[in-house]
Amino acid sequence: MEWFDNFWSVYSNLVLTLGTNALLALSIYLTLSCGMLVIANAAFMGLGAYSAALLTMNYDAPFPLALAAGMAVPAVLAFVIGKPTLRLSGVYLAMATLAFGEVVRIALLNAESITGGALGLNGIPQSTQWWHVALALALTLALLWRLRRSKVGRAFEAIKEDETAAGLMGIDVGAHKMLAFVLGAALAGLAGALNAHLTFFIGPSEYGFDRGVEILTMAILGGIGNLTGPVLGALILTLLPELLRSFKDFRLVVNGFILVLIVLFLPKGISDTTRLRQWLAQRRSRA
Repeated sequence: MEWFDNFWSVYSNLVLTLGTNALLALSIYLTLSCGMLVIANAAFMGLGAYSAALLTMNYDAPFPLALAAGMAVPAVLAFVIGKPTLRLSGVYLAMATLAFGEVVRIALLNAESITGGALGLNGIPQSTQWWHVALALALTLALLWRLRRSKVGRAFEAIKEDETAAGLMGIDVGAHKMLAFVLGAALAGLAGALNAHLTFFIGPSEYGFDRGVEILTMAILGGIGNLTGPVLGALILTLLPELLRSFKDFRLVVNGFILVLIVLFLPKGISDTTRLRQWLAQRRSRA
């Protein structure tokens, strides 16, 4: 179909970016569902992107192996730093993981002989195809859906509601927190590896504080009450700048205004329709 070919030639990168952003939103959903405010997912994404890109560029590694390395490297590092940091909670955990993210960004910036420094890595093979992203997203949603309904998922929910009570019920709080942290890091690394082989170029500035806040906003905006929330949040935050191009210099202002309205009137995220149902019920009762 000619219209589809024309659409895909123009918007293929945007569509695939929607998929990788959905993976990133789901990666932070994992830690939020366990009651942990972690802002290191951008750093894990960068580690996955650089690991996979260096393997394909320097060693001609097969794409599946590069993706596996992109997941393994951040997962292992998450396990290492998780031992001391996951003892913290709330804002202290957020600050510790934020500091870790800055350490990773600065390390990528200064390791010029390996990472290219501020210039980044250019000429990465464009190996990511649409079905890679679709398959990764489908498998992730299936895994998280199964996890949510399992004993582990119920333990995550209990820890989120009351960590002390969960521990008294016999739940190994530390082990479950570590599992959520490592799985989230691996998922963010997968998104980074797919994105690196889609955009040809990666640089340290792409994985800083701004990207970390953007990933967190995707999950909070969509809502973490179910799996559709983070995906919906990623969809909105990815498409909104494109839809507001006609506003030119005022695009960011309108973008921010829309997000503020959503947070004010839908504090539990767009996927939570409780407020909407209450408003409709009030309208019907008045009528």
